[in-house]
Amino acid sequence: MSRTRWTILVAIVAFVAALAGVLAGRAIGDHGAGHGSELHALLHDHMQLTPEQMRRLDALEAGYATRRAALQAQMRADNARLAQAISAEQDDGPRVAAAVDASHRTMGTLQKATLAHVFAMRRLLRPDQTPAFDRAVARALTHPGQ
Repeated sequence: MSRTRWTILVAIVAFVAALAGVLAGRAIGDHGAGHGSELHALLHDHMQLTPEQMRRLDALEAGYATRRAALQAQMRADNARLAQAISAEQDDGPRVAAAVDASHRTMGTLQKATLAHVFAMRRLLRPDQTPAFDRAVARALTHPGQ
């Protein structure tokens, strides 16, 4: 395989991996950023949350939105370093490999932060509220975008 084709392949793989991480984060954790998320709609519009549950949920969402924004900024920086490494090495060299690894670590951190947020929201709920929440989480993971 030529260097050019290899470089293009690495760039495509990195882009697809970054996109997959973002989509996974959105599928289960976009409640604070967009009011269209199923979990957001369920919690804010369809569950009878107490004022205390709402207060705690709002605090969780604000903290998660800040963390998610920071990680998304880190992913953009990781992708910029990957682009620089590809441009400099024109091959799958050590800088490219390190940049891909850094990008994957950041995506993994975002996914773990999203899951921690989902579990924190679940802990706010009463036992009679958790089945609907669990079904929404399962749908978000198995049918993103619906």
